[in-house]
Amino acid sequence: MSSRRGPELPRHGLYVSLRFFPPSPRPGPPCRRLAQPRSFPTSVQTAVEEPVSESCQPQGQMGNSKSHPGQERSSRFLPTEQAEVNRLFDALSSEKLGSSASPKSFSLQALKGHVGDALPSEMVTRLFEGMRRVDGSGKAKGPSERVSQEQFTASMSHLLKGTAEEKSLVILNMISASGGPVKARDVHKFTEDLVGSVVHVLNYRRQLRGWSQKPPPGSPSRVQVLAAQLCSEMRLQGGGKLLGPQWLDRDCDRAVLEDWVFRAHHVATFLSLVIHQGFLLLRSSLELATLVPERQVDPQREFASILDVLSVIYINSHLPQERRLRWRLLFATELHGNSFAQLCGRIAHGGPCLVLLEDCDGHVFGGFASCSWEVKPQFQGDDRCFLFSISPSMAVYTCTGYNDHYMYLNQGQQTIPNGLGMGGQHGYFGLWIDVDFGKGHSKAKPTCTTYGSPQLSAQEDFQFQKMEVWAVGDAPKAEPVRKTRSILDIDPEARALLEASGRGRHSEGLREVPDEQ
Repeated sequence: MSSRRGPELPRHGLYVSLRFFPPSPRPGPPCRRLAQPRSFPTSVQTAVEEPVSESCQPQGQMGNSKSHPGQERSSRFLPTEQAEVNRLFDALSSEKLGSSASPKSFSLQALKGHVGDALPSEMVTRLFEGMRRVDGSGKAKGPSERVSQEQFTASMSHLLKGTAEEKSLVILNMISASGGPVKARDVHKFTEDLVGSVVHVLNYRRQLRGWSQKPPPGSPSRVQVLAAQLCSEMRLQGGGKLLGPQWLDRDCDRAVLEDWVFRAHHVATFLSLVIHQGFLLLRSSLELATLVPERQVDPQREFASILDVLSVIYINSHLPQERRLRWRLLFATELHGNSFAQLCGRIAHGGPCLVLLEDCDGHVFGGFASCSWEVKPQFQGDDRCFLFSISPSMAVYTCTGYNDHYMYLNQGQQTIPNGLGMGGQHGYFGLWIDVDFGKGHSKAKPTCTTYGSPQLSAQEDFQFQKMEVWAVGDAPKAEPVRKTRSILDIDPEARALLEASGRGRHSEGLREVPDEQ
């Protein structure tokens, strides 16, 4: 099973850094950078750096270091950002302590009071534990009951602008009090808490952008499904993947977590989202619109979609960057009926779109069509197309390069198949919707040749009652009708022969002669 992810790079010596702003210039030789993987959300900028070393670390202090404790580690923040971080710390540390000479710091109670109901209590506690166990130099520190300004600034720098190594340090401290290896089951529980916090804070801040907080009744929890997908990206010691209960007792050290943060880019993105929206910190640096697209549906014809906000976030992160801002409904069986003719009429020439199905066994799956659908007996599309699964598991399957059978749409033919297909070949598609609407198949033994996907439906030949098609990105511009020239406009001899025969030009004076091309 293959899913879209960042490039397969060796872990040793390479760390991924998700930043909302570029870091301040640092002394020493420049760090190497590689191109951004297409699957990374545009709300963050991604770079791959050299191993963290003396030459890539901030050296010395700039300006008056006494005025801002932790300035050495906070140098990644722009001045305006650092001022906002300082203001938040001042608000958190405003509670009175017994000794006026004690350094400013804040407690878990103060953090919970500031966050309120914006985040689940468990996630606030995890964030506090992660902060109080890190010092300004990025090393593990003995337990403390409060968080200093140096710890707070360093933690925010790690989580919002740090490398995979720095993020993994905070994550490890959020999971374990000892800072040592943790069990895979503990990482899985942390991931579920993180994904659940994303839904919680988006709902609390009214940032769902039209999408539902929960999947339709009877569907499995999408929090658990997405958490399982993120954990499946983890490479355990010895090379195994976290794919089942038998792996939950395996140890995960900091190197495993660092590699995981590199592979599963959603982990760092979700941590940033939780801080930006939960703490109300540096929210202007989060381009939320590229993470959660706007849902556009006729307000007079609202309906309950198969999708929820988590499945939308997951699929949206795999789309081309220019297609992530808005999704516009083209077709839904609930609104437009069970008609293949209606489907063709509403999606043809509608621009790139997502085709989504829920079969009668509850499996949710579909495909991304990178080009407008055209009704014709030939394959169409390009290698940006992909198939995907939402339930019972989340995965994206990209092109293998074996063939170019990306998209197919046809009707009214006697000798070739009539229906909508993606991947594979006639009679053996990775995803097929028959012209006899409500029936389809997903055939893959062992996988689809075009996309490398397994069987997406519960049964190879399936039936469905729910189907949706969403156009992604801006609507295509209507092409102007091309004016064609008559043979009489082009050939004067033909016009003279017509007049010599006594026949008039019936269109004379009724149309404009097109300009020369």
